Amino acid sequence: MAKAIFQRNQKVWVESVGVWAMIEKIVPVWAKGFDEPVRVTYDVGLGRDFQGHELKPEQGSGADALADGAPQWRLLRARNKWQAEEDSAHHPYPGTYPVVVTDAADWGGWRVPGAEYDRDPHKIEFQARLITSVPHLLALARRIVRIVDESAGDAPPELQRIAEDISRLDRLFNETPVAGPAATRVEVA
Repeated sequence: MAKAIFQRNQKVWVESVGVWAMIEKIVPVWAKGFDEPVRVTYDVGLGRDFQGHELKPEQGSGADALADGAPQWRLLRARNKWQAEEDSAHHPYPGTYPVVVTDAADWGGWRVPGAEYDRDPHKIEFQARLITSVPHLLALARRIVRIVDESAGDAPPELQRIAEDISRLDRLFNETPVAGPAATRVEVA
């Protein structure tokens, strides 16, 4: 099965045309009887869809930000088995819903129930893009902390406060929760 290797709004080099472009839309190609797309192409606003091998990612900002071991989370599209494509014409990608894969072996991740997606598909699409971007955002935040730490107190006070907030959040992310009465309490409505 095909997997998206680029993300929406990612800057790529279009080899055959010789220009930089932005991924405007990820276009999964479905085949009857398959739960995943058989091919993924990319609309970069140049009049036709391009396959992954025709595009190269921008070297630099993204690669540097992820160099400290941040995982690569991917946004995939799953076929909506509960609604026909014509019944979901108001969805951003009719007939599909987003699935965020957070493991290299395509295990684990985030998905949403079909009824919830149908209620507000634009909100769910935003959440999927946000979750997919979290490792990159965390890497960027850690770079800010590193830059402030290396500034030897010369960073603006507001930036120092932001770096302190980032450090607190980062510690929270890495903390192992302790089970206790508050963690095990279940409230029944």
